Amino acid sequence: MEITWWGHATCTVEDSDVRVLTDPLFARRLAHLRRRRGALPPPGAWRADVAVVSHLHADHLHVPSLARLAPGTRLLVPRGAPRAVPGLRRLSHLRVTEVAPGDRVSVGDLLIRVVPARHDGRRLPVGPHRSPALGYVVEGEARTYFAGDTGLFDAMAEEVGPVDVALLPVGGWGPYLGEGHLDAGRAARALARLAPRSAVPVHYGTYWPIGMDAVRPHEFHAPGDEFVRLAAERAPGVAVHRLGHGESVRPEVAR
Repeated sequence: MEITWWGHATCTVEDSDVRVLTDPLFARRLAHLRRRRGALPPPGAWRADVAVVSHLHADHLHVPSLARLAPGTRLLVPRGAPRAVPGLRRLSHLRVTEVAPGDRVSVGDLLIRVVPARHDGRRLPVGPHRSPALGYVVEGEARTYFAGDTGLFDAMAEEVGPVDVALLPVGGWGPYLGEGHLDAGRAARALARLAPRSAVPVHYGTYWPIGMDAVRPHEFHAPGDEFVRLAAERAPGVAVHRLGHGESVRPEVAR
């Protein structure tokens, strides 16, 4: 199996000859955010057998990026997403399935388990339509946990279950992380609870608000290295792979 990080929360997980794409975001600019590091993912990054969306925030459910997926691509979205995001209903070329925690979806030889996250799943902060924030566990040759956006919660290890690889958010797109997020320290604590064989930090060092270059810039640059350092203290048995944009790794998995 192989994992490629394209930036932000967008990864390709290749396992059992199935390509899983997480939270596709292929934009140079999104509202007040600009891609500050890493080239835009090439068209090959758009290729997937199934794409998964963790929650409805526009940097995770980005309709123009989803529109680039090939006809017939399977798309898993939080329950209620088409009602809350009308643009989803125009993506008639995709096979959209609404899911919630506890659901299981088979794609080829993979099983995708839907697990809970602790995050505000609404499209807008005061929006009336609520959808659950989700994580996904991709089970094939390995068990790979994609956390989406989540805070640290007591039952995380029990809800997620045993995994071989964890794709954990360690930062954000602005100088302050609110409730319902993992920073490098909380992600290292999550790693200690989950105890996978390998981990890849994601959701940092890609997008930053326009005009805020001088505001706490370490929050943009530092989370990946900080996570590597703290993970070595809290979970020394876990191999942490800090990837550059577009880089891939083939983590060691149990046989």
